Amino acid sequence: MVAVGRGEDIAADARKLDAHRYIDTNKENAADALNGMGGVKAILATAGNSAAIPAPMHALAPEGRLIVLSVGKDPLPVSTGYLVGAERGIIGSITGLPFENEKTLDFSVLTGVRPMIETMPLERAAEAVQKMRSGDAKFRIVLTMGDQSNAYQ
Repeated sequence: MVAVGRGEDIAADARKLDAHRYIDTNKENAADALNGMGGVKAILATAGNSAAIPAPMHALAPEGRLIVLSVGKDPLPVSTGYLVGAERGIIGSITGLPFENEKTLDFSVLTGVRPMIETMPLERAAEAVQKMRSGDAKFRIVLTMGDQSNAYQ
């Protein structure tokens, strides 16, 4: 697995999530780096900024899939010729069906998988929202009430 991001500050998190390589788009072109490794069959796009998606897309192999797991307000600028010419596809998903979500949670319990989150007290909710909107949040922010000293982070 290769993680693509902007900034060296998230490289450690990518490696913690078992990325074999981290591509910092501030330092190198993602598509060139991915193509140098032979291209990719799938891209999971988790960034809400749709402008960041097309660059690594140029590393998609024929019949490859872009799987968009985030929501942004801006349109996704993609050439239809690029998609049709090599039978590439774009798939969007926010969550699965309730049954699939239940199975995912069961698997998480069974294997000890825990989310990587940032916690903030409820009193700082406005700050948390701003942090999410600006893209400065790491993963998700969970608002807490009372003593959360035992919360998993």
